[in-house]
Amino acid sequence: MRIAVTSQNFKSVTGHAGKSRRFIVFNAAPPADPVEVARLDLPLEMAMHEFTGGAHPLDEMDLIITASAGQGFVAKMAQRGVQVIACGESDPHQAVLDYLDGMVKPPAPHVHAAQEQHGHGGGSGCCEN
Repeated sequence: MRIAVTSQNFKSVTGHAGKSRRFIVFNAAPPADPVEVARLDLPLEMAMHEFTGGAHPLDEMDLIITASAGQGFVAKMAQRGVQVIACGESDPHQAVLDYLDGMVKPPAPHVHAAQEQHGHGGGSGCCEN
């Protein structure tokens, strides 16, 4: 199983999956320990929020683990055959282990600042894609 974890700093699980461009990729084959196999550092136009179509590196994943994701992102990834799970764990490796053990920590409540701080206007909401 290939699992990508959103990690803008390559150290912790981060949110806003639709805008994320950095992912730590793990191969997981229980009962073996998940192994980090790659790091994706995608250009801006490859963030799913901006991506317009065609093949995408995330298409190769079975699962994306993130701190937060909007329904638009979840639906877009489901159409590509990729499941999305939000969690409250900050350590990427532990987040993968928790998923494999069926013990995903619930994500922290998501609180929005003013929409203009997210670069959106018209009430579109940053977590929609």
